[in-house]
Amino acid sequence: MNISFYKNLPSFSDFGEVVEKDRYFPLPDDWFIGVSDVINSTAAIAEGRYKMVNMAGASVISAVMNELQDLPFPFVFGGDGAGFAVPASFRDHVERVLAACQVWSLETIGLSLRAAVVPVADIRRAGHDVTVARFQASSEIGYAMFSGGGLAWAEAQMKSGQFGVVAAPPGTRPDLAGLSCRFRPLKARNGEILSLLVLPVGGGAPASFATLVGDLLDVLERATNRQGHPVAPEGPRFVWPPQGLDIEAKTPGTDQKGRAHLAILLEHLVPWLLQLTGTKMKRFDPAGYRRDTAGNTDFRKYDDGLKLTVDCPAETIDELEKLLRAAQAAGIARYGLHRQESALMTCIVPSAFSRDHMHFTDGATGGYTKAAEMLKAAGPKAWPL
Repeated sequence: MNISFYKNLPSFSDFGEVVEKDRYFPLPDDWFIGVSDVINSTAAIAEGRYKMVNMAGASVISAVMNELQDLPFPFVFGGDGAGFAVPASFRDHVERVLAACQVWSLETIGLSLRAAVVPVADIRRAGHDVTVARFQASSEIGYAMFSGGGLAWAEAQMKSGQFGVVAAPPGTRPDLAGLSCRFRPLKARNGEILSLLVLPVGGGAPASFATLVGDLLDVLERATNRQGHPVAPEGPRFVWPPQGLDIEAKTPGTDQKGRAHLAILLEHLVPWLLQLTGTKMKRFDPAGYRRDTAGNTDFRKYDDGLKLTVDCPAETIDELEKLLRAAQAAGIARYGLHRQESALMTCIVPSAFSRDHMHFTDGATGGYTKAAEMLKAAGPKAWPL
């Protein structure tokens, strides 16, 4: 059934296969794409508000998940926005959620969020496609990978004012239960945090681009043994008081209009104390939760091109850029990158007692947004449109 399309997709666990065409399957014609991004995120970054930008970007994923409950759907986090796909029968639900997210973002954290809903059939009529793969990041979590150029086309349409979702009335709030950002910035352990975007020229994943992706991943594997994973194998430590307290207090849950600071402090005190004493509760093991956090992190993805948030030595970044400059000169790919000292983590935690919590990473001082600025400067062929 079309509604079970994503649930029934076969998954793969070797990220090197992310450019193999047989891993991708076309979305059903009666599905639609949802896209969103923060307007003028560059200015917000300049003001030091990138944690809020990431929170706004992830809010759409959280809200749609809470609205659709147990329906698995493909999505991708892009730093200052998100993209996802849902069956047509849920279109009204999703438009309502997106409209509410726009109001919440503007009224509570002062960021303007735009959103659009684009039918897959319209994307294909425009000469593009949307194909989806399912990468199994860990035993508990899989993340969607997108190819075909359709998601990028939908985003470009949104930015030109097409297919837009009208914001809800003032005061409307989405259900953002589970959305949080409590971990401290992840300091680079190997040298620097690199935010990297690499897009194929002309769209798709031809053999030359697949070879380039393999070469880039090989460099990271040789330099770090974990392909530049920005989270330590044991996971990030709990800190108290938690980071992002003011932002999280503004994320409305199902049964409350806003999370009180005190409630968040008390909720996070328990794992911090357990970590401090080296103990665990019957239903909660802080060490196990932290290890799962590392395993469930989305530090690498494919969204019409390769996107990485990796921790690697400066000389490794130089080696990667040498490969990328050559590929750009050969007309194989365009790229953008940004170096920084740390990464940020934004989380969706349905329950502290289950292992299916998700963690989205981005560079702490602009990340994907700054890398996209460099990529755009490479010229219009950088985008698979």
